[in-house]
Amino acid sequence: MTTTTLAALVPLLPFLGAAAGLLLGRTAPGFVRPLAVLPTLTSLVLAALVAVRQGGGAAVDAATELTPTGSVPIELSLHIDGFAALVAVLVGLVASCVQIYSTGYLREDPRYPSYAALVSLFTSAMFLVVYSGDLIVLLVGWEVMGICSYFLVGHYWETPEARAASIKAFLVTKLGDVPFLIGLFALATQAGSFEITKVLGAVAHGGLDHPTLIALLLLAGVAGKSAQFPLHTWLPDAMAGPTPVSALIHAATMVAAGVYFVARLLPVFEASQAAMAVLAVMAAVTMAGSGLAALAQDDIKRVLAYSTIGQLGYMTGALAVGDRGAAVFHLLSHGAFKALLFLAAGVIIHAAGTNSLAAMSRMSHLRDRVPDAFWTMTVALLALAAIPPFSGFFSKESVLGAAEHVTTGHTEHAPAVAGWVVLVSGLFTALLTAAYATRLWLLAFRGRGPEAPDHGRQPLPMTVVLWVLAVPSLALGGLAYRTLPDWFDGGALAPTLTTSVLGTGLALAGALVLYGAWRHTTATARVPLGAVAAHPEADAGQVEAEAIATHAPAYGDIASAPDPADPGRLLLGPLHRHAAAGFHLDAVYRALFVRPVQAGASLVRFLDREVVDTYVRGAGTLPRWLGTAVRRAQTGNVQTYVSALLAGTVVLAVAALLVATGA
Repeated sequence: MTTTTLAALVPLLPFLGAAAGLLLGRTAPGFVRPLAVLPTLTSLVLAALVAVRQGGGAAVDAATELTPTGSVPIELSLHIDGFAALVAVLVGLVASCVQIYSTGYLREDPRYPSYAALVSLFTSAMFLVVYSGDLIVLLVGWEVMGICSYFLVGHYWETPEARAASIKAFLVTKLGDVPFLIGLFALATQAGSFEITKVLGAVAHGGLDHPTLIALLLLAGVAGKSAQFPLHTWLPDAMAGPTPVSALIHAATMVAAGVYFVARLLPVFEASQAAMAVLAVMAAVTMAGSGLAALAQDDIKRVLAYSTIGQLGYMTGALAVGDRGAAVFHLLSHGAFKALLFLAAGVIIHAAGTNSLAAMSRMSHLRDRVPDAFWTMTVALLALAAIPPFSGFFSKESVLGAAEHVTTGHTEHAPAVAGWVVLVSGLFTALLTAAYATRLWLLAFRGRGPEAPDHGRQPLPMTVVLWVLAVPSLALGGLAYRTLPDWFDGGALAPTLTTSVLGTGLALAGALVLYGAWRHTTATARVPLGAVAAHPEADAGQVEAEAIATHAPAYGDIASAPDPADPGRLLLGPLHRHAAAGFHLDAVYRALFVRPVQAGASLVRFLDREVVDTYVRGAGTLPRWLGTAVRRAQTGNVQTYVSALLAGTVVLAVAALLVATGA
């Protein structure tokens, strides 16, 4: 079987699995789990075979015209280089782990068939984005992921929090997709093709007349899809969905699509120094702001959500300094340990049985109750904090090393100021990342919240998946930084001495300062924050669904009442309240966009009712009055009719006489 055929089967199999799962979900429920797991696992194997055959060598290209357009052609094409081959393996690995994990996590969920089918469709769409060699076909996968995220985030649609989160995720990402679509058409028009290789060829020969405008339009879509400032606000609220969905969105699909898109079309952005500077500033603000916000959250999933935003900032920072190898390296590393963090968080939610979804201030004595989650999450947090020799250290240092290289002078691809912006913000974020990772570990596993009843051991599929993902979280970085350059552009990914010392030193400092603050706060009496709602017989999905349903305030306000003994509150001081609310960016959007739109809608409704309807009602008033008069004349009395006839005759005779006399 040729490499092209194998690659075509990779996105096709999960799609067929999704279709079959939806058709057989009610009539043959016993087939739902095999149809969810087996096609995705097969796609993982095929993606690995494609990667082995591609081997980091020349790109595999194949194309066939979909339909004649008379203008710019649209083709069903594949373009598989080293980046695409490895990212597809990551997508298959994480999606397979999520599907296996979900068989235990949502084993009693009545909507599991539709959930599993949507996860498979989500996976298929991301495979399409990764392998596609045509921008229109890529756009199809891009938008299918958007609608899948809408349904999956709103899986617990009975709760207003899940409904609001799904709508917000859809609208914010669509807000970025509108300029993104315009940018794609402008790019293809100037390049004369939607085919990615031809677009890049046109860029190399100076074929773009307005590279800055096109790049900025495309960046709007990337900011929405990859949750970068200022379109990142949807991602923390999306935690209202099931935890395995969060793992899929954050690790291998949706948010990774934006970074991958920029990496694939990086020469388009490099054609504009202004666009690269904007990308650097966007990355810097995203990294620093999300780190501060994560340090103030009480919900474990929101901490991880802001963590994802910050790590995506590292990736966009690497792209801003022209090093897509470092960006995709961190994408691969982050995908493994972030999926592990979310899936381990699902185990913790089940064990804690909290009634505020996953409030860390209410967790207690979980280390001994969930040893698998404890050890694997510890590995993932060390990777997140970029402590050597865990994978996150090598990938994060490749980003900082690339930024340091650019600071030495104005390079061909990025201005020196972009390097300084990314480097300084990246080092500051390293401090914050280690701090909030340490805080999460301490509050989750050494917390003193109210004790929850023991739910017993977790289902075996959930536990096995954690250990599978722990392997790349621990070993991927050390093995990959030597071999990945051959798969990418050949640039060095090895850590540099200066950034390694600075980054690791700041990370250790952040962890130690947080630990000291935690020791200080433990001396303060702790006030119980409420009783837990735990059901030993419930599965993890039921616990999470009940947690969302029983939480009184809006999901986004969980962090508004954190534990007074929280070390994050002590370190942030007056900034804590603002950081916990995401620096009030949602309030800014409500003031700038939501309220004006609502006011405009109210004005239109007033004009429609009081002005337009008035004219319509007025046009019908006179005929209605005439009809009323005529109706009253129809009495049914023959004598009245004869009298009226005689009176009319007399009137006509008199009128005729007057006319004749006048003549």
